[in-house]
Amino acid sequence: MRRKKLFFIVPAAIVGIALFIVIGSELVKLLWNWLLPPLFGWREISFWQAFGLLALCRILFGGLGMRGGSGSNMRRRMRERMAERMENMTPEEREALRQRWAARCGFGGPTTQANERSPASEG
Repeated sequence: MRRKKLFFIVPAAIVGIALFIVIGSELVKLLWNWLLPPLFGWREISFWQAFGLLALCRILFGGLGMRGGSGSNMRRRMRERMAERMENMTPEEREALRQRWAARCGFGGPTTQANERSPASEG
């Protein structure tokens, strides 16, 4: 039974990927040729050049909107390592770290440095 499902799914997946590539490349070509030559005076591109741009964007930026892959694994490992480090800290060390993050990133509650500076004294 499982073998029959794969018999239909694999060819359908291959056709779907090919269709996605063709539609995506054609869409990139149409958008490029519609926008960039009139705006910037750049030359029009062919289907294969649009396909190359699509592949280049996939290599540089990854995913094409899909989640998963090595990037999410790296983020997951970083979160796990940070959680482990936080567990091994004392409450005072955790609070000091939170305050450093707030000062560096500009989020969180007011810190003592922020309270010392007032808008009237900066003018």
